[in-house]
Amino acid sequence: MASPHIHIPFQNISEHIDFIRERRVNLEIYFGSGALDAISEDDVALLKDNLDYGPSLSFHAPFMDLSPGAVDARVREVTLERFSQVLRIAEVLRPGAVVFHSGYEKWKYALNVDLWIEKSLLTWEGVCREAARLGVKVAIENIFEDEPSNLKLLMEQMNTGNFGICFDTGHFNLFSRVPLGEWMDALNPYILELHLHDNDRSSDQHRPMGEGTFDFAEFFRLLRNKDCIYTLEAHSREDAMKSMAYLEKIVF
Repeated sequence: MASPHIHIPFQNISEHIDFIRERRVNLEIYFGSGALDAISEDDVALLKDNLDYGPSLSFHAPFMDLSPGAVDARVREVTLERFSQVLRIAEVLRPGAVVFHSGYEKWKYALNVDLWIEKSLLTWEGVCREAARLGVKVAIENIFEDEPSNLKLLMEQMNTGNFGICFDTGHFNLFSRVPLGEWMDALNPYILELHLHDNDRSSDQHRPMGEGTFDFAEFFRLLRNKDCIYTLEAHSREDAMKSMAYLEKIVF
């Protein structure tokens, strides 16, 4: 089982590069839209040089304002262009997986999950083909879902080995209306990556593991694919180290 990845926005890497190299940290790199507009081929080449110790990598694609299941074809077009920008960087850095948001909000789609699926497939089929060419897996993260049926349906409709789930413990804890066991029964076969953080269910606080109300012991008891990517989604170096210590105590 590989050491966990630590989530970091691309623009923050230079600030922490000495620590990253010294600790030989595995990374999940977040490319927001601003970073994608500013990044150059030289920037990507420099990052590759700085990561010459051979870390395990994953990416997090942009998500603000994007909608992979949009009814409006032009919105999907912009969304796909952003996703394609990330995959072009993936061709150089070769992450194991790229995390994307599903874009599903039940009230926005008036509970019409079939409409969302129909439009989503137009996006994900193309993304998945390109990711497969690069040897990269696509992991769809739970966000506002209060139960897992739409994500399970998307997995069944795609039905391909490099397309799966990034299960986010903090988002489950904040938004779910059904027990953890129901999520795991539905999504266990598809889990490729984990986003590990905690909260007290009042907001998406990204606290270190064990400093909120999520039941990590039960979660890891239910998790079947223990060899998936573990990503610590902390908002500071100190919180990442707290989660690392907690994870080592209960899993590694």
